[in-house]
Amino acid sequence: MRESVQAEVMMSFLVSEELAFRIPVELGYEARDPYAVRLTFHLPGDAPVTWAFGRELLLDGINKPCGDGDVHIAPTHPEELSDVHIRLQVGCDRALFRASAAPLVAFLDRTDRLVPLGQERNLGDFEENLDEELCKILAEARQNEQNAG
Repeated sequence: MRESVQAEVMMSFLVSEELAFRIPVELGYEARDPYAVRLTFHLPGDAPVTWAFGRELLLDGINKPCGDGDVHIAPTHPEELSDVHIRLQVGCDRALFRASAAPLVAFLDRTDRLVPLGQERNLGDFEENLDEELCKILAEARQNEQNAG
């Protein structure tokens, strides 16, 4: 059985009202982390940056503005399937991207065929993987605190 879904889309990185450029973005989904999607942004001159957030957030954001905290997703024209704005924020730093909704919908459809929405909990080893991932996150946070202090 296939365990992941991958796709690449071109998005516009909106630097300002006057300046935008197209960048490749890798979309990723893994059955072992069934609630999350990952977007890896390839910005010119920088190392790739990966953001992980809820698959359902991406799905909802195609049709209506949504998101709290660091990730906000909204359609540019809510009355029709159109482009989508994805705003990512870390502290005061923000990045705004614009993507066509069609490849995002196609990607989400493929993730749904792998793990249907609402069926994530039925994966046998999800709880074990969640515990493993949380331990990794906590270990990284401790390491970062030690390096900073």
